[in-house]
Amino acid sequence: MNYWLMKSEPNDYSIDDLASEKKASWDGVRNYQARNFMRDDMRVGDKVFFYHSNANPPAIVGLAAVCRESHPDITAFDKNDSHFDPKSKKGNPTWFLVDIQFVKKYKAPVTLTELKSDKKLQGMRLLQRGQRLSVMPIEEKYGKYLETLLK
Repeated sequence: MNYWLMKSEPNDYSIDDLASEKKASWDGVRNYQARNFMRDDMRVGDKVFFYHSNANPPAIVGLAAVCRESHPDITAFDKNDSHFDPKSKKGNPTWFLVDIQFVKKYKAPVTLTELKSDKKLQGMRLLQRGQRLSVMPIEEKYGKYLETLLK
């Protein structure tokens, strides 16, 4: 089992949206490294920290789990979708996604400021300069520690 962090702007898709829907396809990712994480590394049962970005304040707000491994992101084939990519073909898709399911919403989210001030998290990828990926792995030691912080 691995740990991941997935970012979403709450006005686009929030933890409350996931809680209501129970499951969601993590579509629209158009960064090759983030795509590779989903396509090559994410497995059913992996834990996902749900992070509200561009929020006030940005924070880890909930927990989800991968419930379906990588499959083509069909939004890339839809000319009417904002994530359409004319270079991606059904027979040779460029973009992939995973499905996640809601686990819980945290009563007390952990803000980015709190994460940055916690010395035990200093090496976590999210806190490194220039880390703007919407999907990123969380090392096991940080994942386990985060689980103790988040209730």
